Amino acid sequence: MAITIGKTAGFCFGVKRAVDLAFREGREHPEDRIYSAGPLIHNSTVLAQLKEGNVDLLEEGEVPPAGSRVIIRAHGLPVQEIRRLEEAGCIMIDATCPKVAHIHQIVVEEAAKGRRILIIGHPQHPEVKGIASRCSAPVIAETEKEIDNFIKNFSKEKISVVCQTTFSIKKYEEFVNKLKNTCNQVVFFDTICKATEFRQREAETWASQSDGVIVIGDPKSSNSNHLYELCHRLCANTVFIETAEQLNTEQFRNCRNIFITAGASTPDSIIKEVNNNMSEEIKNIGESFEELLEQSFKTLHTGEKVSGIITQINATDIHVDLGVKHAGYIPTTELSDDPTYSIAENIHIGDEIEAYVMRVNDVEGLVMLSKKRLDAVKNWEILEAACENKEVVEGLIVDQNKGGVIANVKGIRVFIPASQTGLPREASFESMMKTTHKMRITEINKQRRRVVGSIKALASEVRKEAAAKVWETIEVGAEYTGVVKSFTSYGAFVDIGGVDGMVHISELSWNRVKHPSEVLEIGQEVSVYVIALDAEKKKISLGYRRAQDNPWTKFETTYNKGDVANVKIVKFMPFGAFAEVLPGVDGLIHISQISAERRIGKAEEVLEIGQMVDAMITEIDSEKKKISLSIKALQEPAHEEDAE
Repeated sequence: MAITIGKTAGFCFGVKRAVDLAFREGREHPEDRIYSAGPLIHNSTVLAQLKEGNVDLLEEGEVPPAGSRVIIRAHGLPVQEIRRLEEAGCIMIDATCPKVAHIHQIVVEEAAKGRRILIIGHPQHPEVKGIASRCSAPVIAETEKEIDNFIKNFSKEKISVVCQTTFSIKKYEEFVNKLKNTCNQVVFFDTICKATEFRQREAETWASQSDGVIVIGDPKSSNSNHLYELCHRLCANTVFIETAEQLNTEQFRNCRNIFITAGASTPDSIIKEVNNNMSEEIKNIGESFEELLEQSFKTLHTGEKVSGIITQINATDIHVDLGVKHAGYIPTTELSDDPTYSIAENIHIGDEIEAYVMRVNDVEGLVMLSKKRLDAVKNWEILEAACENKEVVEGLIVDQNKGGVIANVKGIRVFIPASQTGLPREASFESMMKTTHKMRITEINKQRRRVVGSIKALASEVRKEAAAKVWETIEVGAEYTGVVKSFTSYGAFVDIGGVDGMVHISELSWNRVKHPSEVLEIGQEVSVYVIALDAEKKKISLGYRRAQDNPWTKFETTYNKGDVANVKIVKFMPFGAFAEVLPGVDGLIHISQISAERRIGKAEEVLEIGQMVDAMITEIDSEKKKISLSIKALQEPAHEEDAE
């Protein structure tokens, strides 16, 4: 039996700092009343030791005597609680973990910018409560459902995301990916404590190769619970204990490799005690040395499939422990044929890996392995199944020729004919290079190592399904978000989710438009509504301009007959001048209404294009949408007595 204690197990920097500060306060101020505002850390053993060291626990809402020294717990305190204690005359000693204090600073600064604060963590955790108290209207999310609700309600806002320092890394990464894909103005702050991250990464590595795991921590500790969940997922024989007395060594009697780790609030003394108990158990367990020795001398052969544990990662090769006398290694060139393959993402020390034996060197005691050759066999089987079952696969376009493009799908080259790329005839393939596409496998010949795929076939299926759904529910007046696909001289075609509708040029704007490109762009996302539809002919007429944007509507709600408007001269006619009252609304100033001082023959004798003048609205014809204006009316005397 081999026992491994995690290098990161036990007190983290923030916890150790808080505990050391509390014990020092107890020693240096023996005559004072010293309290911890809430449990200083989540560990009953340490809290009992602090009580013996003159540090009492102050329950939430409790008012200590004036002059008491109060230690702010490592998780921090809500702003309101700190103010309450200060107003009670307490001397505050801040033991807030620097990592937590940094989050406090972030949310204060981001909230001041008017950004929505999203806190990922447990809403009842003291650390999360303290963070939330430092910004207005924060949102706290711990589950995938809560993240989905947040996206539904706030995805269009400016968002800043922080995370509880002891939160699960895997869950956090899943949430980040979901938020990145749905929120356009989101900023992430990496606030998970590195000690927590390293502890979880280490536990993940060792738990996956151990047949027994012991997690030590307080049941109320968030990071200890996450640690147990992670280890238990990778090793079913995982126990969660708080003290050495709770350990049942019989449970690990038949284990060969045992891993011991502990949460950030677990003191070294408990970890050592658990290790000592397990070490005593080892003395009582017999082990067949001959059997292990025989296994170590097992001989490997070329072409054999083997599995081992990754022990070292270098620039040129990966070292693998095969459990035999030979040392295994995989050249990085033998890892994968997939150009998107990332060693950093896929290869980790402690992972189990399968490979083919390519060469055995008994003299040097080395075994050269290949992962990609084993994967190739599996991937051919995957593509054959995809072809037979019409399943969707994904590949990266890596090359092109006259006939089409080449995609790399799981390390296998797949030819996509030009007619199946989805591009128009004679179009260049350059736009597809180094892009990822989903496709169907339409033909496969393993002997000739030929695979043919189609992007167009899949796209057509998807579009057909989407179109069917649209026609099931579409009705006049329904609104859609669509994408502008093409222009004609008389309008624009918009894809509303599998179906193209046409926006006539007259429905693009309330102003005169000569071509749709004056209003829209190809590829632009637009909001449209259904004006008319013909289900039999599969034709849809769409509207883009909105009734509320109608210039005439704005005019009628702004002006009445007899009102004076400051208008702009825009056009001369033999019978007068047209003036712009509002953008899109012109009125006529008849030549007889231009001047009261003298008779004029042409409007341009008195006015200029672009000139701003005051004019009275003398007539409004709502039916014909015509307006009569008069400058003269403002020049004539308003009352008879003035004329006299």
